[in-house]
Amino acid sequence: MEYPDPAWERVMTVQEVMLKALSGELHWFRAAEILGWSPRSLRRWRERYEAQGYRGLVDKRLLRPSRRCVPPGQVEAVLRLYRERYVGFNVRHFHQIAQREHGVTVSYSFVKQTLQTAGLVKKQRARGRHRRRREPRACFGELLHLDGSTHPWLALRPDDRSCLIAVPDDATNRVLHAALYASESAHAVMTALTAVFRIHGLPMALYTDRAHWAFHTPKAKGPVDKTRRTQVGRALARLGIEHIPSYSPQARGRSERLNRTFQDRLVNELRVAGIATLEAANAYLRDVFVPQHNATFGRAPRDPASAFVALGTADVDTIVCHEEERGVARDNTVTLSGTVLQIAPQPGRRSCVGLQVTVRHHLDGRYTITRGAHRLGTYGPDGQPMDAAAAVDAQNAPTAAWKTQKPRFPQRPQASL
Repeated sequence: MEYPDPAWERVMTVQEVMLKALSGELHWFRAAEILGWSPRSLRRWRERYEAQGYRGLVDKRLLRPSRRCVPPGQVEAVLRLYRERYVGFNVRHFHQIAQREHGVTVSYSFVKQTLQTAGLVKKQRARGRHRRRREPRACFGELLHLDGSTHPWLALRPDDRSCLIAVPDDATNRVLHAALYASESAHAVMTALTAVFRIHGLPMALYTDRAHWAFHTPKAKGPVDKTRRTQVGRALARLGIEHIPSYSPQARGRSERLNRTFQDRLVNELRVAGIATLEAANAYLRDVFVPQHNATFGRAPRDPASAFVALGTADVDTIVCHEEERGVARDNTVTLSGTVLQIAPQPGRRSCVGLQVTVRHHLDGRYTITRGAHRLGTYGPDGQPMDAAAAVDAQNAPTAAWKTQKPRFPQRPQASL
């Protein structure tokens, strides 16, 4: 086995310095300082040079294998495992799975260097300019992040680009909800928030970008108009949750890094598991991926107290929905999102024409019409009444009451024949 080229370059440098010391051009103490050796070591290398010549200056330890080196068979097994099953995984993700499921015992640094040397993983590019880190919040539930990431999450269906909506907690770095939706819509965002509210309660604040569902932005890239609330903003205000806008990708760096982590890991895991539908992917997220992610990246909060507030008597279905104010038309109908809703006759009222009512489109597809505390009707996703029997009873109720009430004036006696 031949010595590597850097070893011969080192020999040339040592020889040049040593010849200058032998000729008297350099003092031996100065030569030792240049080579980084002690005077004793320089005397030993001088003796080797005088006895063996040029080859005596080569470090013989370079061809001696380390006692801690990894056996070649184990290196081949790691490379084969990556090539055949986990190609595309980042090094950290692959190392964790290889340790957990395949019994690999080598270190992360060795696996990274081996994969990079074999050309299976690219070296990371240099990072950008230095930024100051913001300390996480102290309490669990003090601040939640929410962001959507549109990406070809299903590797077995690369043409389908769905949206992952994840809700991580700032204090613990735990993901409280993550699911794939068809798009990043207000309905999808409210569905994700409702899932968090029902399990954990109401947080103190929510941090999002300035998407169309989050804020009204009169001027592109300008400040948001907090006087005009979106449907999500209205629901958060009703629940007492502070809604904080983000003005740059760097400001929401934790959400961006979470999306990048999911893109690196989730896509590959779904491919290995053979998952090709959103329903199966969401089940995998809920039962496997998110628990493993929280166990790996989660941390304990600085303050053990929880900032979540229990729902109590708050009706989430009535608050977290699409809500509009409408005036009842002359045919006793209201229209929301192109769906016409017919109001049935109400007890004690001939007609509802002209009334200002609240129309809600709930997350489960139902429509409801209310006026104050009175519900005027409940409708299915197709706009048909779900309480048709109650509407019929209400329509007949005034007539039945009129038939059973006593006459206001005494009846005149009939004349006898």
